[in-house]
Parts: sequence; C-alpha cells; structure tokens
Amino acid sequence: MERSNRIVAVGLLCQRDLEVLGAGFKRAYPVENVSCFDHLLKAIDAAEAQSPGEPEQGS
Repeated sequence: MERSNRIVAVGLLCQRDLEVLGAGFKRAYPVENVSCFDHLLKAIDAAEAQSPGEPEQGS
C-alpha cells in the first residue's frame, strides 16, 4: 500500500471534536444507528478499565 494512503487512525468523534478539527477534516462518516456499536464501546470501556494508567505523552 502506498504510504500516503495507509490508514493511521480510526476514531469515534462527537460533533465538538469535528468542530475542533475544522473544515479541513473531510473524512468523517456519520453513524445514525449507534446501537450496532454497543459491543465495541463496551469492549473499549473494559480495555480502558484494565489499563495500568494513562499513556505517556509522546509515545
């Protein structure tokens, strides 16, 4: 895969996050039926709860 086309992040953002990112952020895809993400959100919450602490800045 060409380096400039590789995926570097996937995230769940709220409207405020998009406003902070600004008009230059073009690849946001709205999610209308969020119930299909319930299992994913629960897994993320569980992983965070098991985490030993906050990630170090700059790593």
